[in-house]
Amino acid sequence: MRRTVAREKLMLLIFQMEAQQDRSEEAIGTFKSFYMEDQDQVEYFDAVLKRYLENSKEIDEIIENGSSGWHLGRMARVDLAVLRLAVTEICFMEGEKESLRAPAGAAINEAVNLAKKFGSEDSGKFVNGVLGKIARSR
Repeated sequence: MRRTVAREKLMLLIFQMEAQQDRSEEAIGTFKSFYMEDQDQVEYFDAVLKRYLENSKEIDEIIENGSSGWHLGRMARVDLAVLRLAVTEICFMEGEKESLRAPAGAAINEAVNLAKKFGSEDSGKFVNGVLGKIARSR
């Protein structure tokens, strides 16, 4: 599995956890048993997921501050899941080994592609704008 596919699966898991309000180890384990058959990117998947779960409140604050008047409750759930994944990669992976980190530009590009694939017609532009503002402020 390529990193792009692992990001897509992480976004889907974040979306699922937040939609179902279930971050339990059981829910995560069930998701991984269905969608992580290829072990190639498991270390990356686990590292980003761990950082997301540890920092989700701060991640949401960063997104809200970077979204110019958009409250999280007004955002499309897909867009929010994509933003949560990208902000985790951009802002919270510094303690991980280099092979698990991505440059901000790569994380933003991948997030825009995910937003275009799973979101609305305007999702790519919205995600790009929010993440660009966040990256510039770091």
